[in-house]
Amino acid sequence: MKAFGKILGLCVLGLLLIIVASGFALTHLFDPNDYKDEIRQLARDKAHVELTLNGDIGWSLFPWLGLELHEASVATLNNPKVPFADLQMLGLSVRVLPLLRREVQMSDVRVEGLSLTLNRDQNGHGNWEDIGQPLPSDAPAAATTSTSEPSATPAPKAPDAPDRPVKLDIDSLTVNNARVYYTDERTGQQLSAESIQLSTGAVHQGINIPVKLTAFLGTNPPVLRARTELNGELRFDRALKRYQFEDMKLSGEASGEPLEGKSVTFAAQGQLLVDMAANVAEWTGLKISVNQLRALGELNARELDKEPKVSGALSIAQLDLRTFLDSIGQPVPAMGQGTLGKFELVSRVEASKNSLALEDLNLKLDDSLFTGRIAVDDFARQALRLQLKADKFDADRYRPAKSEAAAGATAARQAEVKGTEAGALGTGDSPLPNAPTQIAWSNDKLLPVDRLRQLDLQADLSFGVLTVDKLPIQNAILKAQGADGLIKLETLQGGLYNGDFTTTGTLDVRPAVPQIGLQTTINQVPVEHFVKTDDKPSPVNGLLTLSSDLTASGNSQKALVDTLNGTAKFNITDGVLVNANLEQQLCQGIATLNRKGLSGEPRGKDTPFEELKGSLVFRNGVASNPDLKARIPGLTVNGNGDIDLRVLGMDYRVGVVIEGDKSAMPDPACQVNERYVGLEWPLRCRGPLELGAKACRVEKDGLGKIAGKLAGDKLNEKLEEKLGDKVSPELKDALKGLFKR
Repeated sequence: MKAFGKILGLCVLGLLLIIVASGFALTHLFDPNDYKDEIRQLARDKAHVELTLNGDIGWSLFPWLGLELHEASVATLNNPKVPFADLQMLGLSVRVLPLLRREVQMSDVRVEGLSLTLNRDQNGHGNWEDIGQPLPSDAPAAATTSTSEPSATPAPKAPDAPDRPVKLDIDSLTVNNARVYYTDERTGQQLSAESIQLSTGAVHQGINIPVKLTAFLGTNPPVLRARTELNGELRFDRALKRYQFEDMKLSGEASGEPLEGKSVTFAAQGQLLVDMAANVAEWTGLKISVNQLRALGELNARELDKEPKVSGALSIAQLDLRTFLDSIGQPVPAMGQGTLGKFELVSRVEASKNSLALEDLNLKLDDSLFTGRIAVDDFARQALRLQLKADKFDADRYRPAKSEAAAGATAARQAEVKGTEAGALGTGDSPLPNAPTQIAWSNDKLLPVDRLRQLDLQADLSFGVLTVDKLPIQNAILKAQGADGLIKLETLQGGLYNGDFTTTGTLDVRPAVPQIGLQTTINQVPVEHFVKTDDKPSPVNGLLTLSSDLTASGNSQKALVDTLNGTAKFNITDGVLVNANLEQQLCQGIATLNRKGLSGEPRGKDTPFEELKGSLVFRNGVASNPDLKARIPGLTVNGNGDIDLRVLGMDYRVGVVIEGDKSAMPDPACQVNERYVGLEWPLRCRGPLELGAKACRVEKDGLGKIAGKLAGDKLNEKLEEKLGDKVSPELKDALKGLFKR
């Protein structure tokens, strides 16, 4: 028995020696380089690819089946002369005996100088889609069958027994200096990944595999370059189709045209899981940083086998948004001081390949807090959906600063107004102020027309306080929608200084020149808040009620004012003409007729009025007011004239009618007697609109007519005394009429 065991051992040893000797002889006596043509043909027939072997093939047989390929390339059979893959060297070895157990046990796998060239042609076909596809061949001729003999029905094929999965076991994988190029001929887009370096630890199913990947990424156009590094531990289970990337850390730096020469440092980390059996994926412990921006959250994807849908949560820590945008090459226009200095966001995220929605949004921007929803329902259509509530928002702070030309025009007009005002503060017999000539409006562009033409908008906004043009609108509501270049303002309404207003309108950017239409209703709002300026008080106070229907065209303040057309009706009650003494102007006219001089200095005081109303017709920036009427205690005022909105100037003729001697005049020279009751005293108002009634003077020509009328009335009185009953009434009336002409 002992001898038998010894003999068996010698036999086994002999067989091993024979196998080793055979392997040695096979690897040394057989050279695969002699069979390159057969290998190429085998690649055509079995793998349906064109294989080019320019370098040597190195190999070993036992105990490792080793293979080394040098200077190889692969092309599709449809385009065999243009390889989509080039390889400097591929080295791998596999244990022979485990292959019999359907186990792939490999040593280190090395790939050197791999280059993949991917191309999508004008028809949208990618060259990689032809990999492994045989050349199209003629359809085989249909077999002729006898009509008298039915064709044999093939026996059903027995179902294949399920294959046992192949067990994969690799000591390590190393890829050096790999490159991937992608070109889309339809769009001209080019993508690249260069200097790819990949290294892993032992690759075994069910254990964590250390992975490190570095690459330089690029796009053109636009030209963008990024250096990236990826680290983590990969775990997979092919039977369960479950893949995990734990402690994933991605970092890098990017620069290029979209960043306007700036450099961006970015990083992301977290735990990744993909479950292909359940068609779900998740990214937990998400942390993202881009320059100053820091974000936390988690993302979950579902329906990976269809159109993936993503949901999750995102939180962006407070940052200086202006500084951040500038650091990524997206500077914002100059705005008010401190704007975009504080930005913070917390939201749920819902997304698909065509849409993105921020639900349950909580957004802090400077001094404002927004809650609600912001969504883009379709990226291609730029379908923007806004449903927001804000505690307060000062829109004036976020207006871009005026250009130098606009600022210069404003300064020139202000200087003109000051000069005119200095000459308009004299007494009632001083000359009329000059009419303004300086343009009051800017030529700066107001609207991003190209973007608005593509905008698909639905907005529903509400504000506790919305400040626009320094007007604090209480409980403001703004609803708007737009598509295909037509934007409709469904409503902008709110409370304003214990009054209220409502505005509707349209903005049509489909034509080359934008068209605007606005309908506005204002109810019992203090008028002074509309006409006062930073350094000038309002020339008139009172409660304004107004309705208007206006149209304009253009894309600047000046263009809109120059083309302003429409109608308006206004009524101001319980008002005051500030620092303008119409009584003094009237006193000057009466003193002139009395041929007396005023004995005292004019008293600077306001002129109260009960009502001021009228209508306006706008024609190309000039508002004509044919029916101005005002009720002042003891006086009635009628007027007509124009307001030139292009230069904010006015030119009015005003008639003041004395209703009766109800109060003492401030100067003995202008005491009113019964002869002056019912007469319309003429005033002319001309100058900058800001001057209000301070730009009004007694019209000398009109005084002459009044003097003539008064003289005629005096002669008529004397005729009445002299003639008495001596002449017929008809003759008396004829003589009186003669002096009235």
